[in-house]
Amino acid sequence: MLSSQQQTQYQQDGYLVLPNFKTAAEIAALRARAGEIVDAFDPSGNISIFTTQEQDRRVDDYFMGSAEKIRCFFEEEAFDTTGQLKQSKALSINKIGHAMHDLDPVFNHFSRGPGMAAVAASLGLNQPQIWQSMYIFKQPGIGGEVRWHQDATFFDTTPITVTTFWFALEDATLGNGCLWVEPGGHRGPLRERFVKAGEGAASIEKLDATPWPDDTTAVPLEVSAGTLVVFHGLLPHYSAPNRSPVSRHAYTLHATDAASVYSSENWLQRTADLPVRGFG
Repeated sequence: MLSSQQQTQYQQDGYLVLPNFKTAAEIAALRARAGEIVDAFDPSGNISIFTTQEQDRRVDDYFMGSAEKIRCFFEEEAFDTTGQLKQSKALSINKIGHAMHDLDPVFNHFSRGPGMAAVAASLGLNQPQIWQSMYIFKQPGIGGEVRWHQDATFFDTTPITVTTFWFALEDATLGNGCLWVEPGGHRGPLRERFVKAGEGAASIEKLDATPWPDDTTAVPLEVSAGTLVVFHGLLPHYSAPNRSPVSRHAYTLHATDAASVYSSENWLQRTADLPVRGFG
């Protein structure tokens, strides 16, 4: 349970940093399981590259069908001009998504429990629903930039309730592409929506011309492994490319409150075969 001071800070800044939320053993188990998933991944049938730079053009059936699957996506710079991987598969994957928390026992254990439920309740998620999980590798040398965005762009609800739970699985530094946020930026408008645009397609819909933060308003979040960063769905955030020799593994969950109306135009939808669940 968060203290009243922490709750006030979250309301003021739009984010909260909780060090030592996960143990080294919990992190090791999740990293080992992610490694097993990548090892078992056969890219011969599907080579899907994840990027936030060209979202209208880089969304494909493999991505759109991942709401109820466990799928691997490559870094944008993983391939050479002939289409061959420049390094091992294990050092080429951008992320795993998007239903590990419901389909994999190790990820389910990491994602749920009394501690998670207490934090969610303290942030106002009275009926939390976890829609998505992502294991992000931020690979050394080729880890892709994640442009400024708000997570409510991808999980639009009325009213907006999406909350992000971001776990550092390795130390996140300026050198390896830590998060940047705009304190208080969650009080601004929703700038974009990422909406379905027909079968197997989605596109960015511009809503507001408010500029994204710059160096005068943004702050880096350099945090140690085991830290949980929670932030409001309207908080602008960003991470730079990783050109360092070390990775920056992280794990994220996106949850909304069932009391809000989840948009039927959101790219990620669930069927009755895999109903969305909370932290219990």
